[in-house]
Amino acid sequence: MTRTTTTFCRICEAQCGLVATVDGDRIVDVQPDRDHVVSKGYVCVKGLSIENVRASPDRLQHPLKKVHGRYERISWEQAIAEIGAKVRALRTAHGDDSVGLYFGNPVSFSLLVPLVIAGFVRGLGTSKFFNTGSLDCNNKFAVSERMYGGGMALTFPDVDRTQFLMVIGGNPAVSRMSFIHLPDPMARLGAIVERGGRLVFVNPRRIESAKAAGEHLFIRPDTDVFFLFAFLHEILARDAVAHERVRRHMTGFDDLGDVVREWTPERQAEVTGIPAATLRELVTAYLAADGAALYLSTGVNQGRNGTLAFWALEVINAITGNLDRRGGSLMGKGIIDYPKLMARAPMVTRHSRIGGVASLLDALPMAVLADEILTPGPGQVRGLFVISGNPIITSANSARLARALDTLELMVSVEIVRNETANFAHYVLPGTHFAERPDVPFTFLSLSGLTPIPWFQYTDPLVPPPGECRDETWILSRLAAACGAPLYGSRIVQTAFDAGEMIGRIPGLGSWLAPLPERLLDLIARAGGQGSLAYLRGHPHGVLREPLAGDDYLGKRVVTEDGKVHLAPADLVALACERLPVTFDDERRAAAGQLKLISRRERFTHNSWAHNDPAFIKGKRSTNYLYVHPDDARARGIGEGALVRVTSATGAVELPASITDDMMPGSVALPHGWGHQKADGLTVASTTTGANVNVLAADGPDAIEPISGMAQLTGIPVEVRPVTPAQTPGGGT
Repeated sequence: MTRTTTTFCRICEAQCGLVATVDGDRIVDVQPDRDHVVSKGYVCVKGLSIENVRASPDRLQHPLKKVHGRYERISWEQAIAEIGAKVRALRTAHGDDSVGLYFGNPVSFSLLVPLVIAGFVRGLGTSKFFNTGSLDCNNKFAVSERMYGGGMALTFPDVDRTQFLMVIGGNPAVSRMSFIHLPDPMARLGAIVERGGRLVFVNPRRIESAKAAGEHLFIRPDTDVFFLFAFLHEILARDAVAHERVRRHMTGFDDLGDVVREWTPERQAEVTGIPAATLRELVTAYLAADGAALYLSTGVNQGRNGTLAFWALEVINAITGNLDRRGGSLMGKGIIDYPKLMARAPMVTRHSRIGGVASLLDALPMAVLADEILTPGPGQVRGLFVISGNPIITSANSARLARALDTLELMVSVEIVRNETANFAHYVLPGTHFAERPDVPFTFLSLSGLTPIPWFQYTDPLVPPPGECRDETWILSRLAAACGAPLYGSRIVQTAFDAGEMIGRIPGLGSWLAPLPERLLDLIARAGGQGSLAYLRGHPHGVLREPLAGDDYLGKRVVTEDGKVHLAPADLVALACERLPVTFDDERRAAAGQLKLISRRERFTHNSWAHNDPAFIKGKRSTNYLYVHPDDARARGIGEGALVRVTSATGAVELPASITDDMMPGSVALPHGWGHQKADGLTVASTTTGANVNVLAADGPDAIEPISGMAQLTGIPVEVRPVTPAQTPGGGT
């Protein structure tokens, strides 16, 4: 018998509402939820294809152990016991830091699993915790921590009411928008223009978003920081400052002038390619708008100076009076005051033994993981848990990371398929697809409230997990007990998890007592004032929360010690004075004739885990392409479809070229997430011929931005040369 139920997607921040038709243990149809309180019938092609991933023939269904290089099926009891014994032995012989953990997508777009992961890490007592933040967004956490008092105190543009929005380094038409819940982004961004406002995209590539709405402005890769510092310089030069607002709610304003003094519109033009007159005209438009916001995304985050760029952007929005203003930049409000909660229990800053680089929000930079494994001495990582991630594809200098993983004494992967990273694991434990877990919107939405239209929703699992797959909360609590590492370092918490799991299996109780994850989510929902799960089940399309009106943050919810926004944190000022002159000289010397590589996303891919769906890799989509401007292709003798070799200081890849005037001259683009040829656990993805762009990125302590810990994954200087003549008449995608 079939049934129809609502849920929401957990592939990205958009978390669009879905209506699923379920027949037994299969999802037979997925449609957009036209009655969802926010997404209102919008969903992307990847959201409609969730069953192709969930029910893949490659889906793991039983625990596996590597024996003499081959994987053999074992029981959960054996897997948990053996892993626990090995972890206890490593910790006894080499200390807590000999065991590390990494987690990534897609469990990070859940709420409960990351909380339990944090508890497992605390229980292990290790400082060797890694996540995706240092790959794509730590710069925002670092700036928010310094300006607003907490890394999770995050702003976002009031898209539905703004009159001027500039999007720098983002492409919402393809990747939605990060750090903001914005289903149907192009309709809502296009509405800015329709109501007489202005929408500007700044990007080294003429992106799909700019073709759909607004206007486009080319910028040379990884020079955004100079554009933004010059933008701030011009605002100060005009004294276009909300002085009374700054005086009442902010500190450090007087220090800004010295920081930006030399970064004039004329000077930034030398490296960005944006004329000074164009920048000044944009400043004029921004200041004239009744509500304006600047927003930047991954294309800037992953650059050499992503932290300084985001700092300048936040300062611009703040001092012009656009922070905490309708139509400007809003500060999220979650179901609890999460920034305040974190400020009361601040994270402990730890330092890697490699280069002394600091942790951020408890996590060390991914760019030092290979060094932490390969470098002998106290604290050397000898065992590693990887929860729902594929760093072999997503991390800088991924070829070196692969060599490091191969040396581990213990590696445990919790996954739904045996991807490239899982291939290095001694044990592979089958987790769940999001359609098999109960859930509420993930941390950024539920706790940080990064949504112009605040909402909340609960979803039951759509189908049971196949085979012996287990919910990650169960896996982690069992591992914690076996490793002698009680969750959150608390025997009380561990006992509560153990008892909760056991009670659910008692005959007569299990039939009416909700599973432990549901009971935990019920507590979270009630604590956040959203009612019980029974109440939320009665609102299957979600519930709207109190709208953000603006003027509810400054002087009220800032969690710095003095309650004010800190415009000029000392370490950011010092970093700007130290790095920007050096970076500027590098850019000026390289401006003529130097190709710079950017990454990009595509409609039919998502990071590294969409290529195992046959529908997404049909025909010319079975590889990624190097996108090259016609002038750059001609100068190098590159034809459409020709095989080219792309070389950086770190590595080299070969792949076909696609010639397009969508690229800014001097820039090339290579979509990320590819390079699956050795993934024998992915029978579809392994047939693709794409190349992993992150082979070209450097790792190690000297390769990261010191405050955010982020490696440079965009704006990488490269050489490109043809390997063969054009192979196909059509070329690219």
